[in-house]
Amino acid sequence: MSLFDQISNDIKEAMKAKDKVRLETLRNVKKVFLEAKTAPGANDTLTDDAALKLIQKLVKQGKDSAEIYKGQGREDLAEGELAQVAVLEVYLPKQMSEAELEAALKEIIAEVGATSAKDMGKVMGTATKRLAGQAEGRAISAKVKELLG
Repeated sequence: MSLFDQISNDIKEAMKAKDKVRLETLRNVKKVFLEAKTAPGANDTLTDDAALKLIQKLVKQGKDSAEIYKGQGREDLAEGELAQVAVLEVYLPKQMSEAELEAALKEIIAEVGATSAKDMGKVMGTATKRLAGQAEGRAISAKVKELLG
């Protein structure tokens, strides 16, 4: 079952369970998926990889919004954003732990032959492709700087 179909089924389940946060979040995801499907050049298809990237983007936006709300002292709005993020994270692959990320990056650094911070671009290019969906770009970047610095 594709991610699009799974979201559609989960919308029905959220309706039956009267789970407003989940329902609202999943409807938003489906709207984003439909927009991506009908975009010029999409040929009315949406691969699971593209769908995952869209969900990751929504998670990042939600977390960023929550940070802004917290900075403005609006905990109520931040909690709403984080509740939606929690619903979205169910559909993402398991995120790497700090130790797993470090081990994977050390392997990539050795593979690429990076020795200094000048080689960060090479490492980041390989790392972001290989670790897509398993770690945030921000976390990858910070760890690469630490390892090469």
